[in-house]
Amino acid sequence: MLELKNISLNFKEFSLREISFSVEQGEYFVLLGKSGAGKSLILEIIAGMLKPGSGKVFLSGKDITEERIQKREVAIVFQDYAVFPHLSVKENICYPLRAKNVNKHEQDKRAKELAERLGIGHLLNRRTTTLSGGELQRVALARALATDPKCILLDEPLSSLDVQLQHDLRTMLRKLNKDGLTIIHVTHNYEEAVSLASRVGIIDSGTLEQTGTLKEVFHSPKSLYIANLTGIKNFYNAEITGKGKAILEQKKEIHLPAAEKGKTGFALFRAEDVVISCEALVSSFTNNFKGKILHISPSITGVEVLLDAGIRLTALITEQSVEKLELKEGKEVYVNFKASAVRFIDTAV
Repeated sequence: MLELKNISLNFKEFSLREISFSVEQGEYFVLLGKSGAGKSLILEIIAGMLKPGSGKVFLSGKDITEERIQKREVAIVFQDYAVFPHLSVKENICYPLRAKNVNKHEQDKRAKELAERLGIGHLLNRRTTTLSGGELQRVALARALATDPKCILLDEPLSSLDVQLQHDLRTMLRKLNKDGLTIIHVTHNYEEAVSLASRVGIIDSGTLEQTGTLKEVFHSPKSLYIANLTGIKNFYNAEITGKGKAILEQKKEIHLPAAEKGKTGFALFRAEDVVISCEALVSSFTNNFKGKILHISPSITGVEVLLDAGIRLTALITEQSVEKLELKEGKEVYVNFKASAVRFIDTAV
């Protein structure tokens, strides 16, 4: 549906180099990378605000590389919202429709529909200077959706919101995507990516390092940069089965902080929080499993031990621990981690 082919752009001190990826209709694609990696530049090229030095942008099979912004059938929402302070909420939403000479009746109808859909119907006549950050973000989204674009581009949309507003907006974005909206979202926050993306691309210093599903990228990072950026090795599909319990990959039940039964999403925990022992431990580790060592490999921060305990998981321990426990491939050990070490990310609408 949207495809970038070998996009490059050179500045004096920074370059985008051979960026290529595609996003299918109805997909939620997240570009993840540190600040200054080039994520926003890619959005601006897709939107038509910047012209690439080389390469092509295609939308629904049509080359739009040289197409004017107004004809691209994409919309962008900026990190700072960029709403017009001298206009009301309704006037902000209608602005792109006026630019397309849509009649007043249709403008009013579309503004009301979008405002109700995004939960700001009661604010239509308010000035944007009186709105909260979460309300401003919804106004910016409504304005972007007004012309019914084929794809919407989001530039760090949650970064300036508090935790509750982030949760509310994530829920709304998932609902919009579930209704068929194609979304490309850039962020530096891996939890944002986990909670929203159907696929993810990792970008570093102007180079797209890896694309794939969350599990492909987080389980099998292709570079040390990606491994350090995500920091996730133990990452699973999860369903809450009861108070403080979840089943991972429909295979292994674990204990975790309380969450509502029936919720589905992802469970993750750090390799550093996994303790290996040769005997069962009597301790505060509520998750205790027997497992077999599959592989031992040195890493920049210690030694990674890959184990099979009904699910595959990774522990990060010291070289001294490897020697003391006499660990080797094929050895059976106990795997231990606390319920409080597990993070559950709800992906339900």
